[in-house]
Amino acid sequence: MITTSPAEPILSPETAITSLDNEDNQIRYYAAWWLGKHQIQSACAALCYQLQDVRYRTVQGGYPLRRQVARALGQLKNIEAVPALINALKCDEDEQFREVVIEALGKIGDSTAAVPLLQLLQSGTPQPYEALIEALGELGVIEARPLVEPFLKHDSERVQCAAARYLYIITQKPEYLERIIQNLNHENPYLRWAAAFDLGAIGHIEAAEAIVQAKVGNSLKLLNIKRILETVLESDKSEIEKQQATQTLFQIIDQLLIQL
Repeated sequence: MITTSPAEPILSPETAITSLDNEDNQIRYYAAWWLGKHQIQSACAALCYQLQDVRYRTVQGGYPLRRQVARALGQLKNIEAVPALINALKCDEDEQFREVVIEALGKIGDSTAAVPLLQLLQSGTPQPYEALIEALGELGVIEARPLVEPFLKHDSERVQCAAARYLYIITQKPEYLERIIQNLNHENPYLRWAAAFDLGAIGHIEAAEAIVQAKVGNSLKLLNIKRILETVLESDKSEIEKQQATQTLFQIIDQLLIQL
């Protein structure tokens, strides 16, 4: 049922969920953003339903609301959204939407997404390879290794970096980590930023110093040092190793904060 604009602003989960069916597409988009930002788990089913939205479509054929809904579901990290997201991979009309869906599946981290994502890589049809390879790495899909290795020579350096990130996660070989670190000094600022995010996602303590020395803004450095810190705290390292690593990372964070 389509509702009119709410009498009150979106400030509660109930109002936001109701607004997903508003007649104003901008309100619907904002509602999806709000639910994701605040990680409202009770909105999971309503958001999944909107993955099939056909009302909000651009003249180019894209689905802005679907994209924002997929981002929100990635923020929720609720495994109940996985079946709906896997089904959304079938959408061939909006590659950007598929890319966001793949990213969401990687963030949620449920192993049931491994097979459909691997099938996409094997399909032989163009895909959002950077997001797809990164998601396969996040899910630890070892079977994808022979398919990913050729992407180290892909035309896109962003895709090459994604392949190196996947291969490091799977093999722990330092040569792949070094491949990403090299991009921190790339002449292209976007590749430097991408490399910083890749290292933050990997969460390797040795990458922290490389990030500090990189030609990227301090706010970006702080964000990715924080991601490394979170990975260390969630790892299966011994308490002594965690203590040593966190002490080093906190010192780096303090130095960066002083420079802001």
